Amino acid sequence: MRIVLGVGGGIAAYKAALLLRLFTEGGHEVTVVPTEAALHFVGAPTWEALSGRQVQTDVWSNITDVPHVRIGQQADLVVVAPTTADLLAKAAHGLAGDLLTNVLLTARCPVVLAPAMHTEMWEHAATLANVATLRERGVSVIEPASGRLTGTDTGPGRLPEPEDIHAAAMAAVDCTAGPQFPGVSARGLAAGSGSVHDLTDRSVLVSTGGTREPLDPVRYLGNRSSGKQGLAVAEAAAARGARVTLVAANLDLPVAPGIDLVPVETALELQAEMDARAAGHDVVVMVAAVADFRPADYAEAKIKKTHDPADPDAAPSIALVRNPDVLAGLVTARGDAAAPLLVGFAAETGDATGSVLDLGRAKLARKGCDLLVVNEVGEGLTFGAEDTTVHVLTRGSDDTVDIGPASKRVVSDGIWDAVVDCLHPTGRRVLD
Repeated sequence: MRIVLGVGGGIAAYKAALLLRLFTEGGHEVTVVPTEAALHFVGAPTWEALSGRQVQTDVWSNITDVPHVRIGQQADLVVVAPTTADLLAKAAHGLAGDLLTNVLLTARCPVVLAPAMHTEMWEHAATLANVATLRERGVSVIEPASGRLTGTDTGPGRLPEPEDIHAAAMAAVDCTAGPQFPGVSARGLAAGSGSVHDLTDRSVLVSTGGTREPLDPVRYLGNRSSGKQGLAVAEAAAARGARVTLVAANLDLPVAPGIDLVPVETALELQAEMDARAAGHDVVVMVAAVADFRPADYAEAKIKKTHDPADPDAAPSIALVRNPDVLAGLVTARGDAAAPLLVGFAAETGDATGSVLDLGRAKLARKGCDLLVVNEVGEGLTFGAEDTTVHVLTRGSDDTVDIGPASKRVVSDGIWDAVVDCLHPTGRRVLD
């Protein structure tokens, strides 16, 4: 396949070198077309060495070959990573001041744009309008990731990882192609680029983060959940057209525009919000790591260490009580109603009684939800990590869908594939 890799003038241009390697290792012929600004970040010798092809940025080189027309005409796929705010604007308005923008005008193949810019630029009304215009014309514009940007800034606008861009690009070429990651369909990968909206007119409620149960004014019982997976689930649903509400326990990450954020701290607060909101949604996804126990008593003042020389190791005993099972409560409240479809998450370590999957299947039967997403957790596994592997179990079926290892966003699209397959067009569950 003949691929044109456009590179915009942003600091994330270095990641495009990794994307180029993925394309060439797949046996594709890649022509790199950087902007002049991009060459300030990664020079032409790097692109030429990695692609094995000459690099140019203007329309005047090799003029007898008419490159400003031929490159786009002959391409099977055009990918631009990073796509700056300036490039998005030029593409949306049909400007053609350099070789790359000429290629975008002449290409009649799938075009995938991977934006990267500061949050304020991504969220500006002009950028959002340009993205909407491009998507209406059939261009796949991938949602940027959230995370560390240039300097100390963080937020939406980070270039997605090269593996995710590669997967979305392959899906854009042929949405009937096989999955690029185990358990993830091309449909879901294309959804991440904005080209599939199979959740349009759906309302989705997602919980994420880890609850904290106060011991005293300065201490709490908590867990290692970062909230990244639940945030990725919410963002993937929004990219596929859903109206999304995110109930977030102690989430220290930026949330994409358009997602309704409801912050909570404790298990009881999370339960109250989920119980109050669930009935108004088509799908509820319980990703949050809810503490199983909370202190029986809250100390109004900080619990002090004792300084008794006769007992220097003395420590207070803390009585615990069980927290409510939020997911089981949602199943009970739904009863025989058609909606919402309920998706649970099971963070398991495995133990002497069974494997992660064994425990997951037992939990699915016990909880009574429609789908259960099982992942293996522990120190250095899943919590806070960028990649993960999950197993999706469906009530009434012995089949298991394995997704990953892949980024949390790619995994989220695989989960939504499974959810969409369980939804009737009316929003009713089709599992019974």
